Amino acid sequence: MLTLDIWSDIACPWCWIGKRRLESALVDFEHRDELELRWRAFELDPNAPRVVPSEPPYVDRLARKYGVDRAGAQGMIDRMTNVASEDGLEMRFDRVRPGNTFDAHRLLHLALRAGCQNELKERLFRAYLHEGKPIGERNVLCNLAVEVGMVKEDVVALLEGDALAEEVRADEETARSIGVSGVPFFVANRRYGVSGAQPAEILLDMLERAWSEVAPGQTEDGAACGPGGC
Repeated sequence: MLTLDIWSDIACPWCWIGKRRLESALVDFEHRDELELRWRAFELDPNAPRVVPSEPPYVDRLARKYGVDRAGAQGMIDRMTNVASEDGLEMRFDRVRPGNTFDAHRLLHLALRAGCQNELKERLFRAYLHEGKPIGERNVLCNLAVEVGMVKEDVVALLEGDALAEEVRADEETARSIGVSGVPFFVANRRYGVSGAQPAEILLDMLERAWSEVAPGQTEDGAACGPGGC
């Protein structure tokens, strides 16, 4: 069995692109049925409020963050949207509603136990980056989890308490210990690392090298989201 751990955040467009590129790589990976994939928690903004009631448009937030005019910020959005489109994704930054992702990561740990973590991860990405759903709100998270087949009572119990919070913090501590500063970050077999939303062929090469265990791990750098943003 080959393990693949992926650190990412829902509020990370490169992470959704990285997921899609991984899926393309897996089409050509002969041992994909022997792969154990686990999504690990990484918060781009741990201090974000659970729900942001009123925010300026994304283009204005981006302009303010990077100190550019509105046209420059729109150009950044357009480039990101075009890259996503090449991988079959329609990102709608005009709809994005920011919020804290800690509960989403707790829910992903529950989904791992329920056997539908990858399905929930995809649903959360689409909800946040395409549909504009406030994924910091617990009722929204509950509805999304039920959509992918999770038991509502289990989801409600999790979200109303603090279960699996330590598992999220453990993921983040592991990320710090191995030097993860941006996401997505892929680690195959606990030895082979790839940083960023690399092309499918690079991800495939990582998987094949990990499977063969012929060389010590190496890290490739690619486009990623870090604590400072994307």
